[in-house]
Amino acid sequence: MSVKALYDYPIVPKDTVEQFHGNQLVFIGWDQHLMFCSPIALPLPPALPFAALVEQVLTDAYGQHPDFTRIDWSRVEWQLDGQPFTPNPVAGLRDNGIGHKSVIRFRTPGLNGIAGSGS
Repeated sequence: MSVKALYDYPIVPKDTVEQFHGNQLVFIGWDQHLMFCSPIALPLPPALPFAALVEQVLTDAYGQHPDFTRIDWSRVEWQLDGQPFTPNPVAGLRDNGIGHKSVIRFRTPGLNGIAGSGS
């Protein structure tokens, strides 16, 4: 049975970039490390250099994982919104093409979770 709305309901998104006080929402996931069951969502400044994302933000977010200190950052494989991506470490997030609600995934070859378990 179909349903018909009685009124026109305006759709007003509550997660537009204007709601984040100058920041943009960025989702970040570490592949093959399911100790973190899903990507994390962080409000980050668009001008944040990518190097600071790695050195500060990712360290705070994922530093408790035993593999984190073993990451060879020169070998990390990055994806941005489902496409391979080579970040410029000195450029800001926006200048790297990272926008509001972008998804960054990173893969660490040779590190596959605790004892190779994917967790």
